[in-house]
Amino acid sequence: MEETPRIPDPNPFLSRGCCQTPNLYHKNDGVYQHRCSKFDTYDWLGNIPVPDHFKPIDVAEIRFKNSRKDFYRIPADLELEVGDIVAVEASPGHDIGMVSLLGEVVRFQMRRKKVNPTDELKKVYRKARLTDIEKWVMAVETEDNTMFRARTLAEKLTLQMKINDVEYQGDNTKAIFYYTAEDRVDFRELIKIMAEEFKVRIEMRQIGARQEASRLGGIGSCGRELCCATWMNDFRSVTTHAARVQQLSLNPQKLAGQCGKLKCCLNYEFETYVDALKEFPNTDLVLKTKKRRCGPPENGYLPETDVVFVCQRPFQFHGHPPG
Repeated sequence: MEETPRIPDPNPFLSRGCCQTPNLYHKNDGVYQHRCSKFDTYDWLGNIPVPDHFKPIDVAEIRFKNSRKDFYRIPADLELEVGDIVAVEASPGHDIGMVSLLGEVVRFQMRRKKVNPTDELKKVYRKARLTDIEKWVMAVETEDNTMFRARTLAEKLTLQMKINDVEYQGDNTKAIFYYTAEDRVDFRELIKIMAEEFKVRIEMRQIGARQEASRLGGIGSCGRELCCATWMNDFRSVTTHAARVQQLSLNPQKLAGQCGKLKCCLNYEFETYVDALKEFPNTDLVLKTKKRRCGPPENGYLPETDVVFVCQRPFQFHGHPPG
């Protein structure tokens, strides 16, 4: 008799880069792994030694839920490694995160995000203790139930908003509610009710449709997991001009992603097409052949016969061939 395959238990820490729920009584060396870490960054300077006269940077990149990352100052008496669970400064209290980057690559990340290393940054307090991890696990495991309950409360107040995600602070004293709304929403009464029910400080953050798809995740029309849910966190504007340049059909159902906006992947090869089209013949060009003249398709219609391609551009024969 064949055994029924066991369905793995849901892992609420997967969005934080953890392959499993942190253990309260053993070392958590294998909790953070790059294969389980969405929005991971490769340390391409990890094997390059730093010159002796070069002052090492005392800043670490700490990751939290989904794409939320920030830079924190490391105390001189604290040694960290990538994957360590640490307690960091927050307002109020402290938060729990995981070290995602150390070393000189952090300097380049700060430059890319326009953060000055000499500015005043929040501090890393310590490596997480047993009590810190216990509170953290307890808070994270209640996020889904809190989100569903908050949706019910918002519906009772007839608020035109959708609560997409909830992120608890590591010390279980604060919760961030991410929502989408088309118009301005007065949620002051909702905050009062949620503060009384959840017994935490409430913070509301409005996000866009692309950020919503990034947090919820899903499978794209290409069959792969959404780019915005795995690696992409820089949302550039996408226009129909990119589709026209790539000679794609302007069908809204095919060009739109799960967020309802134009697919971000339309920008991936846009610059390549722009450069390649500079070497292509003009669309108004008329070619003279031994048979007859041929030019651009009439009214955008391409018959199955009597078509030639020049540099991947179609040209249709006009007139009757000579007898």
